[in-house]
Amino acid sequence: MYKPFKYEMSSLVWPFNPAYWKAWTTGTTGFPIVDAAMRQMREVAWMHNRCRMIVASFLAKDLLLDWRHGERWFMEHLIDGDFASNNGGWGFSASTGVDPQPYFRIFNPLLQSEKFDADGEYIRKWIPELRNIKGKAIHDPYGRGMAKEAERAGYPRPCVVHSEMRAKALELYKSLS
Repeated sequence: MYKPFKYEMSSLVWPFNPAYWKAWTTGTTGFPIVDAAMRQMREVAWMHNRCRMIVASFLAKDLLLDWRHGERWFMEHLIDGDFASNNGGWGFSASTGVDPQPYFRIFNPLLQSEKFDADGEYIRKWIPELRNIKGKAIHDPYGRGMAKEAERAGYPRPCVVHSEMRAKALELYKSLS
């Protein structure tokens, strides 16, 4: 528990930002698909496997938070928490497991949202602040012309820029070389 399958991944030095951790755990990152999944977990102690991968990738590769914090959080909050599945899933998502692939396993939360919640029904269910956002803006209200509506409803702006954090994540993984 709380250890990577690939021992050499133990030497990754993960920064810690308490504001990012709080945003992730409370579903207030400003990334609707991530926030919907985290709010669902807090409310019903369960989330779909696709959402588990999205939020895990987001924690490790967008927020650059140590995946072991997420692993622990899941075990404490998921009704179906299972050591092997949980540890294996986090290893997969954080690229510290059996098959570490940091370069192409950095999920883009916007693309994941558009692909797996095309109409935004899941987001609207779990994020009441966004229920009145129409069309594709549901996936990125601040980037798709609905900033005033999202802000008025109390939905936060994105806490990071995905492309910038992706580059930082790649540098973090390269630091092991």
